[in-house]
Amino acid sequence: MRAVVLHEHGGPESLVYEENFPDPIPRPGDVIVKVKATSLNYHDIFTRNGMPGIEIDMPMICGLDVAGEIVELGSNVNDWSIGDRVLVDPRNRVEGGLVGETIHGGLAEFCRVPDHQLILIPNDVTFAQAASLPVAYGTAHRMMITHGKILAGEKCLILGASGGVGTGCVLLAKMAGAEVIVCASTEEKLARLKEYGADHGINYITSDFPKEIWKLYDKPKRVDYSGGVDMVVNFTGGNTWAPSLKAMKRGGRMMTCGATAGYDPKTDIRYIWTFELQLLGSNSWERSDLIQLMDYIQDGKMAPVIDQVFPLTESREALRLLEDREVFGKVVIEP
Repeated sequence: MRAVVLHEHGGPESLVYEENFPDPIPRPGDVIVKVKATSLNYHDIFTRNGMPGIEIDMPMICGLDVAGEIVELGSNVNDWSIGDRVLVDPRNRVEGGLVGETIHGGLAEFCRVPDHQLILIPNDVTFAQAASLPVAYGTAHRMMITHGKILAGEKCLILGASGGVGTGCVLLAKMAGAEVIVCASTEEKLARLKEYGADHGINYITSDFPKEIWKLYDKPKRVDYSGGVDMVVNFTGGNTWAPSLKAMKRGGRMMTCGATAGYDPKTDIRYIWTFELQLLGSNSWERSDLIQLMDYIQDGKMAPVIDQVFPLTESREALRLLEDREVFGKVVIEP
């Protein structure tokens, strides 16, 4: 089969397109999925580069988020049929492991996965939409809805809003009826975010974003619940962490699911006790998040933001665009 294969850790050159990589063979509880779409994530970059403490068997095919059609069944598979349209939950919740890291992923024509990792794709959800969901939108849904419990009328500030998780947060917050303020690095990204429902945009390169929040809603008060925002979504960390505390109203909550700009930021705990702030963590997703997201798409309540679609041969370039932050939303590969 055709595949993009990682033989050793390194830069973009480590991903090699091959025409005759061995076809996968199902074990009794496996299915073979003909890949129709796979979306890229920063985790694919981490896998390519190598992560401290995580050993990956080589060669490896990256690509966590996989959607396609079942073309072959293992001998013990009884609940699925050839031709079923399926989304693969990347996390193996039985044996452990992760698609695209411990078993071959979606940057190939075919993918072998245990049948318990499959989720049926509704008729009105495309393969590209389904493949956009697990890592980015599943994470956003668990953070915003399951843990954050965003409500209609609340004010929500989203940092890093133009990426996969960020755009997911924007769509979910608007779907809940919140007022959304987004931060991005260019006016072009801010304009596009407003097209997807953002009410206000702040360029964090040229502006001090807490002060911009104060201009919009007044400075937070210790004596009441006026000023500031109800929720901050901050999965960047780094030098945005302490300023985020200054943007929240008394009783506000900050949601985090990662630390793309640094996991050990400077902070100021005086704001946490003075304004009775809540810091809430959220880790990845559950199957229920993915099922709910596909229901939203099926019902016309939301649609994933897909920036570009590439053929398998252009996987290296697609991952470069993601790494260099030149994308808006999700990047999808269609083998």
